[in-house]
Amino acid sequence: MSYEQIDYQVADAVATITLNRPARMNALTRIMEAELRSAIEAADADRRVKVIVLTGAGRAFCAGMDMQELETLPPEDIRAERWMRPYDMNRRADYQTRYSYFPAAGKPIVCAINGAAAGLGLVMALYSDFRIASGQAVFATAFAKRGLIAEHGIAWMLPRIVGHAHATDLLMTSRKIDAAQALAMGLVHRVVTADQLADAARDLALELATQVSPRSLRVMKRQIWEAPFQTLGKAIALANAEMVSSLQSEDFKEGVAHFLEKRAPRFTGA
Repeated sequence: MSYEQIDYQVADAVATITLNRPARMNALTRIMEAELRSAIEAADADRRVKVIVLTGAGRAFCAGMDMQELETLPPEDIRAERWMRPYDMNRRADYQTRYSYFPAAGKPIVCAINGAAAGLGLVMALYSDFRIASGQAVFATAFAKRGLIAEHGIAWMLPRIVGHAHATDLLMTSRKIDAAQALAMGLVHRVVTADQLADAARDLALELATQVSPRSLRVMKRQIWEAPFQTLGKAIALANAEMVSSLQSEDFKEGVAHFLEKRAPRFTGA
């Protein structure tokens, strides 16, 4: 499939999705939104793909919604049915909305933040499983400075990642923070130099794609994203049920075999 505002490439079990409007700092349009969702769905359905990398072209990751579109955006568009369609009816409905569908993908999403991540750009980063930032990255919620509110679940997500105090600060002041500050508050997992970012994201993706069980990743991702809605007892019950299935899986057999035989793993995801 060809895309107009993103680039989509698959190599070595990794699907790389690049937001590709560098002249507009990869600001989101409705075309880009639809293409991004299509690409993530395609990567999730592609048996060749084990990990998804999301990044931006040029000097920004994503500067938020394109202001020209935002000016003319009908208020009712936020709840339009085309954005709220189910991603997977077996997954939690909370993760089937306009931007919260990243957790519904069964494969890990590595966000390589190459520059500004503001507004909806920050929202997308938060819904990713891993966040690696360039030292040139800058982060801002931006909503309060536009007369908007904490959009698309960010008031739920941000405190869970950085804590209540940092979330209140970032949301209500809309101040910018740099990569070092983002790392200190736990907003990102790692910070690397700009010229190391693509390799760092790809190295992590390849490690996930080749060294661990795709089945384990799929189940663990579901466990992690379900946990905020569960009691400890329910989390344990889910883990116990999944453990029974894991012990009967081909990947478990391979996990034991490659360890005993002292060779590289050959996981299939089954």
